Amino acid sequence: MGEQHDVPYTANDSFLLTQDVLRGEGILFEVKSDDKLVTLWKDADTGPGMFGSMVGLHPQYRYEIEVVPNGARNSRIIVNVRTEDVPDQDLDKYKASARLNLFGKIDDLAAKFPPSGGTPKEGGVNYALLPNEDLKALARRATGNEDNWRQIAQDNGLKSPADAANLPSVWIRNTLLSEPKKEAPTDN
Repeated sequence: MGEQHDVPYTANDSFLLTQDVLRGEGILFEVKSDDKLVTLWKDADTGPGMFGSMVGLHPQYRYEIEVVPNGARNSRIIVNVRTEDVPDQDLDKYKASARLNLFGKIDDLAAKFPPSGGTPKEGGVNYALLPNEDLKALARRATGNEDNWRQIAQDNGLKSPADAANLPSVWIRNTLLSEPKKEAPTDN
C-alpha cells in the first residue's frame, strides 16, 4: 500500500528532510541506493488472532521510502508500507500518514528550516515573491519586462508563472536585472 507527497524541494533536500523526520520520531532506518530508505520492522499492534498465534504468526510492518525528482526543483516522496501477517482490514492504520503524520511533519520541518532548493548563489540575485505575485509580476518588478519570466522559470527549473508560489526564493541572473534609472542631466 503506497502514498505519495509532492514537495517544492530538490530530491536531495527532500531525502534529507525525510531522514530528519524519521530520526526525530526515533524510527530506525537503512539508507539504500537511489534515494531510498527502508525502516526496520516494527511489531504491529494488531494481534495474530487465535489461529495465527497457534502457527507462530508475528504481525509486523515497515516503510520503504523513495524520493524521485519531479522537475528541477520539485520532488515526490513515495512511501510504501510493507506488512507481514497484518489483516487486510487493518492496513490503512499502518500508512505513514496515519501512523506518523510523516508528510505533515516533513512540511512542518521544511517551513521551520527551508532547504536551499539548489538556487544558484552567484551571478544573480535571489528574490522572495511578494504575496499574490507570480513569475510574470516578479519579472516586471525585478527586470522591468514581464516577458523575462520564461528565462527566470528556465533558470529555476519551473514551467509556468505560477510554479514559484511555494518557493522560498527565485533566482534571477544579473543579465536580466534592471539597470537603476539614471536621472537626466540638468542644465544649470
